[in-house]
Order: sequence, then structure tokens, then C-alpha cells
Amino acid sequence: MNCSCVLFTGHALRRMFQRGLGKNDIIEVLKAGECIAEYPEDRPYPGYLILGFAGSWPVHIVVARDVADETCYVVIAYVPDRSLWSDDFRIRREP
Repeated sequence: MNCSCVLFTGHALRRMFQRGLGKNDIIEVLKAGECIAEYPEDRPYPGYLILGFAGSWPVHIVVARDVADETCYVVIAYVPDRSLWSDDFRIRREP
């Protein structure tokens, strides 16, 4: 995802700290990751679910992107639960 600037919400930073994910991990996933879902109706900016890897760990990032200036706001970042996601972490399993 092309981001001119990456900003983190307080919630994202707290959860990243709890999960052992650093800012550099998240920035690298944003640069090299794959968008696996789009949320165009999210406000104030469209949202995206990005899949990438921090080392050997899969990481999902929910990011809101201001298309006017390409600022990306990291809303949450987490290691997806294998029991909830397909083996490639791209599709959420049915309950």
C-alpha cells in the first residue's frame, strides 16, 4: 500500500505492544503486504485489511487511508488466529 505517512492510533499501539509487533514490522507489512479486503464505506476514510509477514509470523493490519494525501492510519494490527482464518490467512472461516 502506498502511504506518504503512517500514523498509529493509540489503540493500535497498545495492542501492538501486547502482541510484540513493532512499528517497523507494521510499516514493512504495509509496503510489501497484500490487500485482502476493502471497506470503501468506512469513515472518515476507506479501510483495508492488509496481510503480510513479520519474519515468519502472519500479520493482519486494518488501515484507513486518506486518498487526498495518502496518509495511512493504522487502526489495529494482529497475528491472525489459525482457527479463524484459512491456511493462507486470506479468508475468514465460517463459524
